[in-house]
Amino acid sequence: MTDISYYHIQKQAVEVALAQLMERVIASGKRAVIRAPGEAMVSQIDDVLWSYDPDSFLPHGTAKTGFAEDQPIYITDGDDNPNRAEILVLVNEVSDDGLQDYERCLYLFDGRSEMITSLARKRWTSHKEAGHAMTYWMQSESGQWQKKQ
Repeated sequence: MTDISYYHIQKQAVEVALAQLMERVIASGKRAVIRAPGEAMVSQIDDVLWSYDPDSFLPHGTAKTGFAEDQPIYITDGDDNPNRAEILVLVNEVSDDGLQDYERCLYLFDGRSEMITSLARKRWTSHKEAGHAMTYWMQSESGQWQKKQ
């Protein structure tokens, strides 16, 4: 079963929270594929990963940049995994098809959207019933991640 961590974002843009989590992925030596809801979000995530912290470098790519198999982080709006990632990152309402093909899944959802939060609740129930190991993280008032029970 895939270990799934839900990240309930409330205090910052999804792309910024995602960049912070990708620093941890890179530090772990793992590869990630990020599934974004549409090409516009792929571009937004790409831009933020390049610019969110001038003292940080998050090596990544998209279909437009090429060399997908060489990218530690690959951003897509499809279900592909060209960089042989161990970690699947789902953003908001994207498909969770193929979840079982990954060691770990990070599901980031914007808690400021009732529609996206409702979908996250339904997925939580479905993933838990399927037997996945589940953790839930929520942002505190200061924006720090707090693990909830």
